[in-house]
Amino acid sequence: MPSFEITSIGTVRNERTDIQHTDNWGDVRSTIIVDERFGEACLQGLEGFSHVEVLFVFDQFPDDGDYREPRPYRGLAALPPVGIFAGRGPRRPNRIGVTSCAIESVHGRELTVSGLDAVSGTPVIDLKPVLVEFLPVGVAQPEWVSGVMAEYFKS
Repeated sequence: MPSFEITSIGTVRNERTDIQHTDNWGDVRSTIIVDERFGEACLQGLEGFSHVEVLFVFDQFPDDGDYREPRPYRGLAALPPVGIFAGRGPRRPNRIGVTSCAIESVHGRELTVSGLDAVSGTPVIDLKPVLVEFLPVGVAQPEWVSGVMAEYFKS
């Protein structure tokens, strides 16, 4: 398989440091500090959007390397086992996370967002404004997912 090198574009700063604390991300306020190599105007225009997709690396989680066997969703034995690509957690082959976050402010190379489910120190690999035209129509998911995820972004 081909491999690719990706260099972070910035770093997450917030009050969350416990990688095991997996819920209540709704009120988490994070500042993404973009690397100086992109200049002070790198975020210019982003303030006109309500949300941004943040792509980041789950670098602080151990990698067990075995992705063949389905596992219970979120590690909860009462939930059905799912394959590696049927979840959004950190146990992934390339350990890439993505979250759509509300933009609170943009100042130079600092982007402050709410609802980013990444702990402080997490490397950010890209930022993309959320465009209405890119949003999916008719999203569906198994009923049990809504119950399990009800607390995830709760404030």
